[in-house]
Amino acid sequence: MNIIVVLTSLSFLFLLLLILNPSTTTRVSAKTAFNCESEHASFPPRGWNSYDSFSWTISEEEFLQSVEIVSERLQAHGYEYVVVDYLWYRRKVKGAYTDSLGFDVIDEWGRMVPDPDRWPSSKGGKGFTEVANKVHSMGLKFGIHVMRGISTQAVNANTPILDTTTGAAYKESGRKWTAKDIGIKERACAWMSHGFMSVDTKLGAARAFLRSLYEQYAEWGVDFVKHDCVFGDDLDINEISVVSEVLKQLNRPILYSLSPGTSVTPAMAKAVSGLTNMYRITGDDWDSWGDVVAHFDVTRDFSTANMIGAKGLLGKSWPDLDMLPLGWLTDPGSNEGPHRSSRLKSDEQRTQMTLWSIAKSPLMFGGDVRKLDETTYKLITNPILLEINSFSSNNIEFPYITSTKGFKSKDEVLDGQTGRRLTDLRTSDTHVLSLTSCTNSKAIGWSIEALDQDLEQICWKEQGSKHQELFCLYKKEPLLASDERMSYKKQYQGKLQLLATDRMDFCLGASPNQKLTSKEFKRGAFLPCKRHTNQMWELNFNGTLLNSYSGQCATINSVEAKVNSGGTRSWIATGRRGEIYVAFFNMNPAKTVMSAKISDLAKVLPGKNLNGASCECKEVWSGKDFGVTNQSISMAVEIHGCALFVLNCN
Repeated sequence: MNIIVVLTSLSFLFLLLLILNPSTTTRVSAKTAFNCESEHASFPPRGWNSYDSFSWTISEEEFLQSVEIVSERLQAHGYEYVVVDYLWYRRKVKGAYTDSLGFDVIDEWGRMVPDPDRWPSSKGGKGFTEVANKVHSMGLKFGIHVMRGISTQAVNANTPILDTTTGAAYKESGRKWTAKDIGIKERACAWMSHGFMSVDTKLGAARAFLRSLYEQYAEWGVDFVKHDCVFGDDLDINEISVVSEVLKQLNRPILYSLSPGTSVTPAMAKAVSGLTNMYRITGDDWDSWGDVVAHFDVTRDFSTANMIGAKGLLGKSWPDLDMLPLGWLTDPGSNEGPHRSSRLKSDEQRTQMTLWSIAKSPLMFGGDVRKLDETTYKLITNPILLEINSFSSNNIEFPYITSTKGFKSKDEVLDGQTGRRLTDLRTSDTHVLSLTSCTNSKAIGWSIEALDQDLEQICWKEQGSKHQELFCLYKKEPLLASDERMSYKKQYQGKLQLLATDRMDFCLGASPNQKLTSKEFKRGAFLPCKRHTNQMWELNFNGTLLNSYSGQCATINSVEAKVNSGGTRSWIATGRRGEIYVAFFNMNPAKTVMSAKISDLAKVLPGKNLNGASCECKEVWSGKDFGVTNQSISMAVEIHGCALFVLNCN
């Protein structure tokens, strides 16, 4: 009885300490949250990824050095995943690069295994087991990057398929199946065409191969998989579905991440969000202001579509804005490790970190943690940002702001009565190809226009438009070699290739042949014609034009290209203790005064009534305490900078 009384008293004292010290509450709750295994990705995942600092060249020694620092300096702030990004199986020798062929290490079953020269503990068939054990011993979780389907190298070697239920070669219909039986060369990854291709998931052998991959990852001790070239322009919903089902059946919980995010829309994401835990919604994010700006529209669209924290694989799923390219970095696709500082200015870095946090994106730091400077460290561990990222709700863009800039240009004047910006933007029209769900009404508008008995065009005219000029492409039937298998001939029946002119050698591909960054505007590319599903199209009776590579349909937009890319944006969220967070973002090339009325905040916050409310207001980055206000919040925001207000309203 005395023991029970003592324990009860201690519990009461502990609760009292938590109440008296809110910062302790945050730390304890965060730790509890990130160690919770009841559901996958209860909060946006947080960790470190090797890509932005090492590209593909990282070694075991460099990785474990980084892991130790993450454990010592970042783990207490919820950074729990350490991820080896792509090509850990590629030999680092002369001639090897991101899309080289013949330099990868595969096992007898055609599965990728770590390069033993860079990862010496993998020798003897150990894979990543020893690395994962060391990661786990430091209290962290281990992740790897993988590509779509099967490697070209395995298909060329025609390796057998492992049946993990028997431990022997996969047999069906009285024969053994091999890599050439399941690989689809015409569906090679568009931006790594020599590296990997899709597998035909209708075949039991292909599903067995994918199962053997992920069961091996689980045996190695992997906790996180980043699956690349299966989403966005490279969408492979069949492979995602098979992998998701395999992960459900594993005894080991593995978080499932999809990449890349080029051209992703909420409609596309809704088809996969329940199958995964995080998925990219932009192209690669690098350290340029253009890349940061490119995230605002798409992030707004996903929050409006209620995709933040939606139902996911055995838990929740999160739209992913990509890694944070801060600190000491390398270059995209480089063959060398970290060698330069981030090109983002300090205000731009704050803007990026603030948007990522208030949009509840996964936070994956990409810089070299071995050279983690104090400024970057304080930014990525800012307690208010991390509190917002994990525990805030009602996260959405806030449109009710006003702004005035500190200068006038020939294209801009200030309205003297309202103080609002009036901008006269020069524009130009251009046709832009993009992909969308085939169920989207915006995909309807394609038809055949005959020029003569031998030449036809596929033309686009938007529904309801009487005067719009037709956008047309010449069509031709794909040429097939005489020795191709009948299955391929059937596959291309009814398929078309599209050309810009009546020349027959350059065809339209829907997806880019290289990885795009966030700021690069997606367009279809005309490349030498080849037998690849990226260049294969099918005109449906309902006026949609289906691409065989991604399963998405083409649409043409006549967009007005803005000369001026400035502007102001704002986001809002509510905290778990009732506080309100408001972020101002200034994309203008000049310092800008931004304001919002207290009464307007309730317009986007369900159940809030702030008419006549008094709010205690503090701004995070300046540290300024504004005291009590019941009218508005206002601040001059630096070029490409942001302000973050914390309001406690009665």
